[in-house]
Amino acid sequence: MSANLDEIIANFDLLEEWDDRYRYLIELGRELEPLPEAAHNDANKVRGCASQVWLDSRRDGGPGPQTLLHFRGDSDAHIVRGLVALALAIYSGRSASEILETDAFAIYEKLGLAAHLTPQRSNGVRSMIERIKSDARTAAAG
Repeated sequence: MSANLDEIIANFDLLEEWDDRYRYLIELGRELEPLPEAAHNDANKVRGCASQVWLDSRRDGGPGPQTLLHFRGDSDAHIVRGLVALALAIYSGRSASEILETDAFAIYEKLGLAAHLTPQRSNGVRSMIERIKSDARTAAAG
């Protein structure tokens, strides 16, 4: 993915209309690195999402709190793919301890997304973040 978190936040700040922000979110989803077909499997499927969402994780180093985790993801819905891209910008490439300390909901709130997502999508975001944090807890524990 080409946009980092600081860039995404700066771009959201420039966009005043929610239609523009939604279009930007969809564009972030389009920029996601393609998830190989083999990774669209049951083990990678995120439970609790209305749309289909897959998260694939890989560890770099470790085990322990300093293990770096890299994530790839996909969804069958455009907006949700954008939300996946945002979650990956927040968490991918960080250590297990950093992931566990990072409050993605505060970032979603700062971007104004929390107020503009349907309850179903908010639950899906929670499920996605919990899955990422679960992978981080497992990596940190060794």
